[in-house]
Amino acid sequence: MELKTILAEKSMTKYRLSKLSGVPQTTVLDICNGKTKLENCTSGTLFKLAKALGVTMESMLEKRPPFEAFKSHVCHMVKNMGDLDFIIHVLESDKIREYRNKHWYPEALYMLAMTDYLSRENELPLCTNYNDIRSMRLSEVIYPSGVHVMCMVIGSEHPKQESIKASIPEFIRHNIVEAEVRNVC
Repeated sequence: MELKTILAEKSMTKYRLSKLSGVPQTTVLDICNGKTKLENCTSGTLFKLAKALGVTMESMLEKRPPFEAFKSHVCHMVKNMGDLDFIIHVLESDKIREYRNKHWYPEALYMLAMTDYLSRENELPLCTNYNDIRSMRLSEVIYPSGVHVMCMVIGSEHPKQESIKASIPEFIRHNIVEAEVRNVC
């Protein structure tokens, strides 16, 4: 997770973090500005920062994959596990809430949409544990990368409009355009 994100969540300034942790302010600034990567910091620096922020060192080093890679991974999980085992895995692991709590909203909503879609496809009732998240909607529509490429190639927004029409209802409800989750290689 990015240091800037953690600071924002904790309502803490870079200066305050420097004072609480004992890590020089220039180091904190370099990390926040991308000049220094967290994974290149010494374990001592990571420990001091994590302790001052009240988080684990592991959570600070956690990388968020690109959303397209995340979607692909989820679709492959469905293909490999099967619908029911996927639903059970997601509900038992509480991945939706985990992503939501990390403020990884696209991932949380994609996982919820996939679970809701598969539940509908298999005529299963929806899990009510996520009703609070079910009403969330991303502020901007997320289109598949192929739709963006098509728009650039033909110089028109028409592919976006068409992709929205073809989108699976459980996904578009959250402003995520997704029409195909089964045909993965």
